[in-house]
Amino acid sequence: MTFPAATILGYPRIGRRRELKQAVEAHWAGRLSEPDLEAAAAELRGRTRARLVELGLGAGDSSIPESFSYYDQVLDLAVAVGAIPHRFEALRERDGSIPLAAYFAIARGDDERPPLEMTKWFDTNYHYLVPEIGPETVFSPSGDRFAAQVREARSAGFVTRPVLVGPVTFLALAKPSSDAPEGFRPLDRLDDLLPVYAEILAGLAEAGAEWVQLDEHALVSQALGSSDAELARAAERAYEALGAAPSRPRVLVAAGYASLSDEAWAALAAAPIEALALDLHRGPVPAPVPGLAEKVLVGGVVDGRNIWRGDLRAAWERLLELRSLGARQVAAGTSTSLQHVPHDVADEPDLAPRLRSWLAFADQKTAQAATLGRGLTLGAEAIAADIADADAALADRREAPGVRDGQVRTRLGRLSPGDLARPSDAERAAAQQDLGLPLLPTTTIGSFPQTAEIRRARARHGRGELGTSAYESYLRDEISRVVELQEDLGLDVLVHGEAERNDMVQYFAEHLQGFAVTRNGWVQSYGSRATRPSILWGDVSRPAPITVGWSSFAQSLTARPMKGMLTGPVTILAWSFVRDDQPLAETADQVALALRDEIADLEDAGIRIIQVDEPALRELLPLKAAQQPSYLAWSVAAFRLATGGAAARTQVHTHLCYSEFDVVIDAIAALDADVTSIEAARSRGEVIDDIAAAGFSHGVGPGVYDIHAPRVPSVDEVAELLERAADALPLRQVWVNPDCGLKTRGYDETVESLRNVVAATERVRAKVAALS
Repeated sequence: MTFPAATILGYPRIGRRRELKQAVEAHWAGRLSEPDLEAAAAELRGRTRARLVELGLGAGDSSIPESFSYYDQVLDLAVAVGAIPHRFEALRERDGSIPLAAYFAIARGDDERPPLEMTKWFDTNYHYLVPEIGPETVFSPSGDRFAAQVREARSAGFVTRPVLVGPVTFLALAKPSSDAPEGFRPLDRLDDLLPVYAEILAGLAEAGAEWVQLDEHALVSQALGSSDAELARAAERAYEALGAAPSRPRVLVAAGYASLSDEAWAALAAAPIEALALDLHRGPVPAPVPGLAEKVLVGGVVDGRNIWRGDLRAAWERLLELRSLGARQVAAGTSTSLQHVPHDVADEPDLAPRLRSWLAFADQKTAQAATLGRGLTLGAEAIAADIADADAALADRREAPGVRDGQVRTRLGRLSPGDLARPSDAERAAAQQDLGLPLLPTTTIGSFPQTAEIRRARARHGRGELGTSAYESYLRDEISRVVELQEDLGLDVLVHGEAERNDMVQYFAEHLQGFAVTRNGWVQSYGSRATRPSILWGDVSRPAPITVGWSSFAQSLTARPMKGMLTGPVTILAWSFVRDDQPLAETADQVALALRDEIADLEDAGIRIIQVDEPALRELLPLKAAQQPSYLAWSVAAFRLATGGAAARTQVHTHLCYSEFDVVIDAIAALDADVTSIEAARSRGEVIDDIAAAGFSHGVGPGVYDIHAPRVPSVDEVAELLERAADALPLRQVWVNPDCGLKTRGYDETVESLRNVVAATERVRAKVAALS
């Protein structure tokens, strides 16, 4: 049994110039046929394999992961095992297979069927589609896309390692179907699912796969509603069965994003599988347990989540420590898939050379893993020069100007608990009465569609083809149009639409000290959507107001309240690549102080409602229960530092996405925002019950319009969700809003959807009035 000396657990799949996004969206628009889409995807996979060999992985040793997906790896697995919701059954082929058109319909919905719910992948900004599993779900193999990609690679001279979500993680991440009885859990179906996995593994072996990677990241998490012991028992049962399968590739079980529980570590070490991949960036080398003598251990010492070049010396020492466990072989690897980082630092000519020397994107991280693998094979002397170069880069980063700013640190040192406190709820409610808001006030989350015209104008301005005066005139016209549209629709609290913003984090990064932005640093967020996370490399400060001018202009156009729109400190951290040389709490407070100054300037400009978005609050929640209280304490403190200076008459809003509300209800209440909007439409308002049970006393807007799919909700659908909220919560608390911002949607669907939202609100208001 052999395994390569170095590997990675996955690679970015959208293409370094977002080729997959462009092909998929052209297919959705009817401009690219399905065969042409398949050809474009095959070409992208081929380029990826060749690039990984160029970076030091082997063409014929299974070190290259086959981790491609058209949309989402969890959806891929759901389709492969036939686990699709009943509402999509009519889209199956006669032979039971699920065609690509049905795959995309499950992901995005259609006129008749809502899509699968989306939520965050562990504690990352990647969104996966949540399978719906019930007692009625029939598991059966559907198609052979995984095996086909193995054959495709073989035909081009590559021996690749297909990557699948493991059975325990697949079920642990699923939700019960709507037909499931109370108390049912998808993990209860594990024994029914395993034979289908065994069939898939047999098909991979027949296609020529020598190894298969099964991602079992659920085994590191204490945030999925199952105990460590229960998940470990499930893993023991699963891998006893799969290990005994008569025809299969060798199995590598990968567990990233944190350390395995002690129970899961012992269970997997004893299981009849060949290799384990451990996250040694976020977790320590575990204690010796029985069963390791015949195992390969892949040490995930290269950080798959962040973009810093890292400490190669410390990584090497961690691999030597892993060798002391007595495994048959130790290999070097990444802590997670590299899907969370951009492709290549060499694609960033706009970054300062000094900053570039501190960075490692996916290609550089692959090369780092290959370097460490060379050291494991040839000895430490073979990589001594590489380690010395990494040491020098770390030293240079510590000493560089701007990494530490004495004025910022002095200001933080002068803070007191009083800086985090606003006036009482009663005082604020009284002071905000003159806003004149109706029952069930309607609003949106902030952004309006970013049209092709807006993007072209921004690009022309960036290239110097459109002067600043002309560009600002264009933006004023766009903002005026958006304000007029909202008044026509009948919305109560307006937004300016954020036409000037390329991204809700990058826009602030471009105006704050301590940040840098990339040109091609795209990272998949969900499906065909990608973001360019900014790089937070030094101490943060605000040289000048950022949003005040545009917010003031928008407010001058209307007598209705206009929201000032800011991105909160936790979200700015979560959606950036953040410095790793100090605690996150310190960095969050620096960002919070900059936002505090912005809020003061918005107030001085007459803006009465200010929204400080924290859609990522739940996202950063640690996977280990013991670490969660500390995180919630500093994240709440950072938000309150940002908003604590706001006057009683200023109504502070916040917004949260993908939040299992019950997990962080106390923290959300502690934010002390006057109004909290929460994504809820895709889950059909499930969060409302959690809000009601918690006795949440502030204003709350459970989303009534899912903006992550192109379908338009009907008036009846919206009214049903709104009535659910109105029945469960005091009416004075309930706001009406979409799930999230409208940036990614088109105007036709947006206008029709918002008209339906306003019509549904008027219907419910009339019903309430008739009953009073």
